[in-house]
Amino acid sequence: MKKKLSHYDETGQARMVDVSEKAATKRTARARAFVRMKPSVVKALPENSKGNPLEVARIAGVMAAKRTHELIPMCHPLALSHVGVETTVKRDGVLIETSVTTMGVTGVEMEALTAASVAALTVYDMTKALDKGMVIEALELVEKTGGKSGHWKR
Repeated sequence: MKKKLSHYDETGQARMVDVSEKAATKRTARARAFVRMKPSVVKALPENSKGNPLEVARIAGVMAAKRTHELIPMCHPLALSHVGVETTVKRDGVLIETSVTTMGVTGVEMEALTAASVAALTVYDMTKALDKGMVIEALELVEKTGGKSGHWKR
């Protein structure tokens, strides 16, 4: 069976997928991103004059997940039952890991990815005065569950 992109109609026009006939199931997704920075910036994280960059990034990630449908044109607005954003300081940067859960008719992969990307952008914003050469990398879906396609893991 040949796979097709669901966000296009038979004429090639972009469209929002009609999910009104789908059954609600528990759906989860996990994503991550990494903000690579100089070790000197990592050491300065606790002393940031703007506040704790990791806590601000956590809150930004949660807020972003809840607003994904406003940012990605064909995403459905979802009632999220959980959004988690965790940050781990590494020698060469900050690892951001997100998790999103809903009981709904469509998946939450985009919400998890949006949370990770906005949290990473927030870390960059909060620390750019120390190093404008930081790199946001490895934005990726780690795992998703639920729905017709079932469980997928990287």
